[in-house]
Amino acid sequence: MAIDVKELMAKVGKIRILTNRLIDDQLSGDYHSTFKGQGVEFDEVRPYVAGDDVRTIDWNVTARTGVPFIKRFSEERELTVLFLVDVSGSQTYGSVQRSKAELAAEVSALLALTAIRNQDKIGLILFSDQIVKFIPPRKGRQSVMRLVREVLAAEDDATGGTDIAGALRFLNGVQKRRAVVFLVSDFLSAKADDYEKLLRVVARRHDVVCIPVSDPAESELPNVGLAELEDPESGELVLVDTADPSVRRQFAAVAKAETEHRDRFFARNGIDSVPVATDRPYIQSIRALFKRRASQR
Repeated sequence: MAIDVKELMAKVGKIRILTNRLIDDQLSGDYHSTFKGQGVEFDEVRPYVAGDDVRTIDWNVTARTGVPFIKRFSEERELTVLFLVDVSGSQTYGSVQRSKAELAAEVSALLALTAIRNQDKIGLILFSDQIVKFIPPRKGRQSVMRLVREVLAAEDDATGGTDIAGALRFLNGVQKRRAVVFLVSDFLSAKADDYEKLLRVVARRHDVVCIPVSDPAESELPNVGLAELEDPESGELVLVDTADPSVRRQFAAVAKAETEHRDRFFARNGIDSVPVATDRPYIQSIRALFKRRASQR
């Protein structure tokens, strides 16, 4: 499908305005406290004062001057932040005001703008059942807007399944140093066991935050009588009698079990997650994550 450039830019502009309004000093401060740099680096020396840790004394400077000096260090602040964003066929779905892909773009933009305000570098990996696009990490607000454009543009051509494991393998190949990784997906993968094994490995190497994106119609079928449902990833059509209460109950039970399994997996492996949905605000959930992580540190 050809991309309507005018419509695309209108969506990008809307998301830019929305996310700029949501970002404030408190959110940026919580982000800074939550995600730490690679380590510490030397800053300066200053005269020793009572109460300073004697282990920080710079003996070379002290010997030259005859006066005790200590070394001061500062956090090596700059981070690399990578967004792994699912652009498979199922991400185009939305039963309310926006699609899951649009929500993924919004949340990614909010986090990316916050990272840029803290002088961090951001990069992007778009994936479905293959790697759709890779943008190496770089600084600047233009990087954020490009990220949003690429996520939204991919929605028009979104097809295929969700291979999270493939995206994680690609990440390991291109990002050697530790990074903050936001994995934005509906996690509707036919290869759950495969990606779970790999996600455990990646989470030990990088600081991973998973952002499951959902739509209310994926957890509860509306009663609309006979309906032909299409799997957006496989194209398979199924005729379903949504007027049958047992069908709706079974659908809801399966969806609930899958969500609970996913959340238990995250909890068991110490992976933070922020579930977001197309029918509700997400900013408070992100703030809550930042505050929780900051307090744990």
